[in-house]
Amino acid sequence: MFAAYVTVTILASVFTGIAAVTYLIGHDYPKAQADMKRIPRSWVPRLGMVLAAGSLGLLAGFAVPLLGTLAAAGLVLYFVGALIAHLRVGSRQLVGWAVFFTTVVAALVVNLGYH
Repeated sequence: MFAAYVTVTILASVFTGIAAVTYLIGHDYPKAQADMKRIPRSWVPRLGMVLAAGSLGLLAGFAVPLLGTLAAAGLVLYFVGALIAHLRVGSRQLVGWAVFFTTVVAALVVNLGYH
């Protein structure tokens, strides 16, 4: 179980960390997604900070297990919000969302299972 916990947690942290970097450097993709979902562009850096905090929180969970659990739960809520934003505007482009959501749910499950 320890190997699954470490592997899934690191994978989720890398995925969300890469997404956070694209949001924070001002890449065009997050801006286009914000426009498509009718979210103000001023939210893009804030959403990037939430992703970065979640990514770092997952890693910090190796030292403080409760922090990792809370970070994983927060990321699950983040991606539930992303789904709502997609569905609100009628977007059915959910493959990317599904990959991220599945990864963070798996991180939460192995975290709870291990601890």
